[in-house]
Amino acid sequence: MKILKIITCVLFALGTVPCACAAESLFFEDEPVQDGLNVFEMSDTFADIYEKLDGVKWGGKNINIAIESLENLNSNAHIAATDERVVLVWGDAIIANYPRPKPGDWNGFGEITTALVLKLRANDAVLHAASESETYQLVVDSLMCGIDENGRYIYSRAAEVNEDGRILTSVGLEGARDARGNWRVMGIYKDSPADTAGIREGDLITAINGQDVSNMSDADLAAAMSGFNSGTSKIKLLTPSGNKDVVLRRATIILADTDVIHRSDEQTGGILEIVVHKISDNSAMIINEALAKYPDVSGIILDLRAATGDDERAAAKLAGLFIGAQPVMRIVETARDEVEVVPGGGAVTDVPVVVVISNMTRGTAESVAGAFYEYGRGVLIGTPTAGSARIASRINLDNGGALELLNKTIKTGTGRVIDGRGIFPIVCLSNIRSINQQNAFFLNVINNDFNAKDFNKDTSTDVAALRRGCPVITSGADEDAVAAAVAAKILTDSKVYNKLVSE
Repeated sequence: MKILKIITCVLFALGTVPCACAAESLFFEDEPVQDGLNVFEMSDTFADIYEKLDGVKWGGKNINIAIESLENLNSNAHIAATDERVVLVWGDAIIANYPRPKPGDWNGFGEITTALVLKLRANDAVLHAASESETYQLVVDSLMCGIDENGRYIYSRAAEVNEDGRILTSVGLEGARDARGNWRVMGIYKDSPADTAGIREGDLITAINGQDVSNMSDADLAAAMSGFNSGTSKIKLLTPSGNKDVVLRRATIILADTDVIHRSDEQTGGILEIVVHKISDNSAMIINEALAKYPDVSGIILDLRAATGDDERAAAKLAGLFIGAQPVMRIVETARDEVEVVPGGGAVTDVPVVVVISNMTRGTAESVAGAFYEYGRGVLIGTPTAGSARIASRINLDNGGALELLNKTIKTGTGRVIDGRGIFPIVCLSNIRSINQQNAFFLNVINNDFNAKDFNKDTSTDVAALRRGCPVITSGADEDAVAAAVAAKILTDSKVYNKLVSE
C-alpha cells in the first residue's frame, strides 16, 4: 500500500496521473507514532483547534497567521503560508514544502501542522526532547500568539469533576524539585486555582509565603499545596517572562467555586464568610442558598482575594443578590459599543458586607468588587485588584484541553476603567497589620480623623505609585489573619461600618 501510494505520487509528478495526493493523508496508517508522537491524534487536535478558531473573527486574523506563527518555536525557522503552498525554511534550506489544503479542510491543515512540528523537532534539540504534552503546550502557545497575544492553551489533566466542583488533592498543580531545591511545575489541572492564576508547566516556584522553597521541607511544601483546611499561599514564580507573584487559595478536598463558612453567634446570628474562587453560576447558586439558610447573620465577609471569572451573566447574578437591578459592569468588545450588564432581579439581603480584594482579584471579580463600591453596598478592604479586567472566551477542545482568548474588556457599571488600573480598597490591609496599627486606625475612623483619599474616584494619581503605597502582603497566613480581624471589627461596629461605607 505504501509503495503504491509513492508510485502514484511519482506518476502524478510526471504528469501521467490525475492528482489525488493532496487530498490524501501525509502519514501512513501503519506508522501512527513518529518521533514519539501519535501523528493522527495530534493532527486531529490541530484540526479541532483550527475549526473552532475559525469562528473567532474578532481579531481579523486568519489561518495563515496561525500557521506562520509556528516559526516562533525557533529563530532559525521561517514559515510562509500562501494560497498554494506551505513552506518551512530552516536557515537557508527548504526542509518542508506542502500543498495548501482547500479552505475548510481542517484535517488537511491539522496534518500539515503536525508534519511541520515533526520537521522542527528533527532540527531543534529542545523541541525534540519535549514530551507529547509539552509539545502540545509549546506548539499551541505559538499558534495562539498568531491569533491573540494574550491567548493560551490549557492542556488537559485528569481532574475528576462532579456536580459540586472539582475534586482535588492540591491547589491544582503537580511538580518536582529541581537540582537547586526549587519546585518545577510539571502539570496543571484544568480550571483549578493554579490554572486560573495563569501558572504554566515549566514555571519554577521559588518561594511560598515569603519562605524560600529550597529551605522548606517536603512536608511543609505539601502542606502549602494541599490540605483539609482553607488557606492562602502566596507563591513567587520564576517564568520565562520573569518573576511573577500569585495567590492560590485552597479549600477542602472538594473545591467548589465558592466555600461558605458560618461563624455562629446566638445574639447576632454570627458572620457569614463567603470565599469565592470563581465567579460562576455555581457560585451565585451557593451564595443564594447560604443567604436563605442564614438570614439572621449580622454581617457578611465576601472574600474575593483569589477570585476570577469570565462569565458576565454569572457576575450579574452574584452581585445582584446584594445590589439588586443596578448595572454591574459594561462589556467592551472589539469594534463594538459598550454593553451594560444588569441583574434581572432584586437584592435578597441588606446585611452589611465587607469585601476583601487583592492583586489576584481578576476578571469579572473586579467588576463585582467595583459594584459593591459604587453603590455603597459594602466596604472594600485589602490591596488593589489586578487591573486585569478582561473576559476570556474559553474554547473547549475534543482532547480535553482548551483555548483561551482574552477578547473582551470590562468597565464598572458606571463606566470606570478597570483594565490596567484595578479597583482600590478603602482600607489598605498592608498598612494596618499589627494590633496597635489596627487600634489606631479604627480610633481615627470613629474620631472622624480618617482622611483616606478615594483613589477609585481620583484617576489622576499614577497607578504604580498607588500600588507601592498599598503593597501586596508577602505571607498568605499574615493576610488571612489581618483580613479576618479587620473585617470582623468593621462588621461588629456599626459606627465604623457606616463611616467607611460612606467614604
